[in-house]
Amino acid sequence: MTAIKIIFTCGGTAGHVNPALALAGLIRERQPDSEILFVGARRGIEKRLIEEAGWPFRAVEVSNFHRSFRPKELRHNLVSLRNFLRSPGEARALLREFPAGLVVGTGGYASYPMIKAASKLGIPTAIHESNAIPGLTTRLLEPHTDLIMVGFEECRKNYKRPDKVLVTGTPVRGDFFHLTKREAKRKLGMDDGRPLIVSFWGSLGAAEMNRETAQFLALEMKEGEPFHHVHGAGAMGFEHMREYLAETEVDLGRAQALEVREYIRDMNVLMRGADLVICRAGASTISELTALGVPAIIVPSPNVTNNHQESNARVLADAGGAVMLLERDSSGRLLYNTACEILRDQERRRRMSAAMASLGSVDAAEKIYAAVMKLGHA
Repeated sequence: MTAIKIIFTCGGTAGHVNPALALAGLIRERQPDSEILFVGARRGIEKRLIEEAGWPFRAVEVSNFHRSFRPKELRHNLVSLRNFLRSPGEARALLREFPAGLVVGTGGYASYPMIKAASKLGIPTAIHESNAIPGLTTRLLEPHTDLIMVGFEECRKNYKRPDKVLVTGTPVRGDFFHLTKREAKRKLGMDDGRPLIVSFWGSLGAAEMNRETAQFLALEMKEGEPFHHVHGAGAMGFEHMREYLAETEVDLGRAQALEVREYIRDMNVLMRGADLVICRAGASTISELTALGVPAIIVPSPNVTNNHQESNARVLADAGGAVMLLERDSSGRLLYNTACEILRDQERRRRMSAAMASLGSVDAAEKIYAAVMKLGHA
């Protein structure tokens, strides 16, 4: 297969960036002569993630629109409108500079100008949508793209042209599979027979859910730490976590099996060893849970566009792989009681694990690779 120039365009969240990074890594492995360029927003999270991963990055000036009439938000929207009008020209200039044979978008508003410009120039285009409900960018680009790849069969009904839709799953980093569950527990020093809970509410954290987690930890200490539990409080949440722990009289210095971190850097090992994950329903997390077959308690964030996290969570809950709790109904006591019910019933855990794994795709990157390479060389 001849080498090809590929542009990946993505941004906004890690859930949009990570699938592109996984696919780019596979292409570099299979076709080392291919040239890859990432394009995103100058001030988005994508710039840092992509450059840290060692890929070339170029920016287009794009920004989102805020749904508010406050003066500050109106000024932001005027800047976004200016960027929106400028971005098509910037996208065309990038395509002249880097004449791609294929443009692949993996979500976020930064994808819009590149996919639209490539389509107008007759360059093959593809989109991967990680969420169960397509985002606004994906909806707007559906008429302009040749192929839409989605995570689950249930997603197909959300598109006007289901014939364009290919179910591939969402790629997960390969290092999530380097260890067996037993090896992961041994590496973590958590192989004493107690189940392992891993909890997190996103990289920034969520104040109320962190408070509930502190209540959860207090109940664990009261009952003699029946589980190993590692909680990622998030960059913004961590500074308040000490306050929440003090409120609930949790002294982690006396705990043997409980740990609170600002950020979980060895997520691949922890999730591989986990018997239960308690989390939000972001696209990356959903793909990791299903690929590994880990039972979960999911509290979807209510503060996201189109309430897409609840839609993501319902796919898993309806299949039997997860218990979904809405944030308005959640509490530290309810989370703890639900976790105990799952972890103390081995047959239920086995069923949930099997249901979760039935939704996963450990070869998602391979499927996407085959699809986009066929498109790029058509």
